[in-house]
Amino acid sequence: MSDKPLAKQTHNDVVNTDKTAELAQHTTDGTGHYLTSNQGLRINDDQNSLKAGERGPTLLEDFLFREKMTHFDHERIPERVVHARGVAAHGEFVAYDNAAALSKAHFLQPGVKTPVFTRFSTVAGSRGASDLSRDVRGFAVKFYTQEGVYDLVGNNMPVFFIQDSIKFPDFVHAVKPEPHNEIPQGASAHDTFYDFISANPESTHMLLWAMSDRALPRSLRMMEGFGVHTFRLVDADGKWRFVKFHWKPLLGTHSVAWEEAQQISGKDPDFHRRDLWANIEMGNYPEWELGVQVVEAEDEHKFGFDILDSTKLIPEELVPVQAIGKMTLNRNVDNYFAETEQVAFCLSHIVPGIDFSNDPLLQGRLFSYLDTQLKRLGGPNFHEIPINRSLAPVRNNQRDGHMRQTINKGQVAYGPNLINDQYPKQAPQSEGGFNTVYERVEGPKIRRRSKSFIDFYSQARLFWNSQSDAEQMHIVKALRFELSHVQLEWIRERTLVQLSQVDPDLARRVAEGLGAEVPSAEGVQLNYGAIGADDNPADFQSAPATADAGSSPHLSIAADSPINQGKGSAKTRQIAILATDGADVAAIGELMKTLNNAGAQSAIIATHLGTLKGSDGQGILINWTFQSTSSALFDAVYVAGGAGSVAKLKQDADAVRFVNEAYRHCKPIAAAAEGEELLQAAAYPGATDIIGAEGVVVGQSGQADQLAAQFLQAIAKHRFWGRELKAMPA
Repeated sequence: MSDKPLAKQTHNDVVNTDKTAELAQHTTDGTGHYLTSNQGLRINDDQNSLKAGERGPTLLEDFLFREKMTHFDHERIPERVVHARGVAAHGEFVAYDNAAALSKAHFLQPGVKTPVFTRFSTVAGSRGASDLSRDVRGFAVKFYTQEGVYDLVGNNMPVFFIQDSIKFPDFVHAVKPEPHNEIPQGASAHDTFYDFISANPESTHMLLWAMSDRALPRSLRMMEGFGVHTFRLVDADGKWRFVKFHWKPLLGTHSVAWEEAQQISGKDPDFHRRDLWANIEMGNYPEWELGVQVVEAEDEHKFGFDILDSTKLIPEELVPVQAIGKMTLNRNVDNYFAETEQVAFCLSHIVPGIDFSNDPLLQGRLFSYLDTQLKRLGGPNFHEIPINRSLAPVRNNQRDGHMRQTINKGQVAYGPNLINDQYPKQAPQSEGGFNTVYERVEGPKIRRRSKSFIDFYSQARLFWNSQSDAEQMHIVKALRFELSHVQLEWIRERTLVQLSQVDPDLARRVAEGLGAEVPSAEGVQLNYGAIGADDNPADFQSAPATADAGSSPHLSIAADSPINQGKGSAKTRQIAILATDGADVAAIGELMKTLNNAGAQSAIIATHLGTLKGSDGQGILINWTFQSTSSALFDAVYVAGGAGSVAKLKQDADAVRFVNEAYRHCKPIAAAAEGEELLQAAAYPGATDIIGAEGVVVGQSGQADQLAAQFLQAIAKHRFWGRELKAMPA
């Protein structure tokens, strides 16, 4: 009996690499066409149901009404349990020339360009929550590679709250709105979350990240991403290494102030969505470099922590990040539901050259992410939805199921088979067949946390030590805010005890804001979360962090931190120009031109809409009024000169508040000529030296060029948090 040979195929001659073109086959536009039913029947009247007489009852016969209404009634699908609120965009990933030695994955070979679809999200809130909630942000990238779909599903923080995935339902239930009253929405400042935190010290490290500026990104375009878990890279010879994935934004990593975030949530809850969409539409394509931290297999245990523990990170001082490629997002979606809402990310979507580690949180996510799609998208055929379709051919013996779209030809739907010469055949590794990393695994069957995971405070102390004075103050204020919303005093006390294990001074500063003392940890069972009913709690208690925990400058996002060095720019920054009738319109025009040349975007805010009439008779179009926008929506503020304009603005409470808030939020501020008077009017107690404060530049008539240059330099630094330290010490 002959065995028909399998035709040899290469990646390049079997795979369409244009995801946009593939999606276009499923895209429709009604412009220029007649209205039809879902069966293609042209509709003559879509404004009136079929009735027995003009004022009679509607008839059951009205099949067009029934089709339209039935479809409407079934439009909603279950939202994601977590990461429900999201925004996404298309783009491409281009590999550098240095990853081939680490991984045989085709998309990592030099110069290979791969289509991607990237979704950003908040974790705790529902689809209707605000973009600016204090929250972790999801950062998920779907690579449409020539070897199949690869999903890198991470967050904007490198660690997580739990070590074992069996606790994920408990954590989510704790942080979600409390079940008896469905309050609060998209917020962690409540009893059940801190009850969980106080009983699970493994969450302490991530708690500090969530209370840091990382939880309040200025823009999704200015946000790092992390794979969180330890994975493996496999090279062409089968040698594997451990790896941590990082996304580094080329615009730098920046945040907003907490008060500012709350104001944005009220003024524009779609702030991040709008920012991403608008900048892509304008051609300001956001970019990130993909970096890796590589650990040789034999070095797995050389650190003072376990690299399989998702509550730990590898400091970049120990293992530097190597950039291996760049992602650019360059196209918005055509339809939010069809693409952003229906996209299905699964950690189990991998390609040859990448494999999993034994991280217990990762292992559970491998099941959970696939399982949730079955419920959310209606069955096992979610991979056939256009946004989820692989560009590599899909050929297997899986059949049928809800809403199956593929029409499989032939008699055979099983393997091995002889009727069809065993087609589709298993692929050898030489032809791209995936092969799991060979690893000898042995040990007793046991439910127990590894002792190498039982250090809950050292890296929390490392993170705390690595923050600038202003960043530490923000963490303290965030914890004061959160715990002041916790109603049960004993939960607040237990949380303070947990914080004291990180750093006594941190706990003391938080306690001062609560009018409390830090309780003693003596005799307190701190860890309820890593032990079974028959375990001895003392065996799973972590020692407090010590003063020699060290620091890692890469964990700070201050303007002078390593991750922001060389990335200071005014590009895409939003600048508010405050002026009204009587302003120096010529100077405004020159400033706007200078800002535009630097890549910034400006808008004129005045006391009325329409045209601003300048002191010299010139006019300029007004974009917003003080009632329709807020300083929280801008990166910097410029007060135009002109005696008549400034005199009116000084008498306008909204204009004064606009400048006051911008100053409190530590933003760059500039004022030309008479504009200084508005700055002085906006000063508050503790800010009487506003004119001479850092990040505030002023200029007189005839100094326009010098003023603009100094203003751009200030904008490039993002914020001047030292003002806050001086005026409002924590």
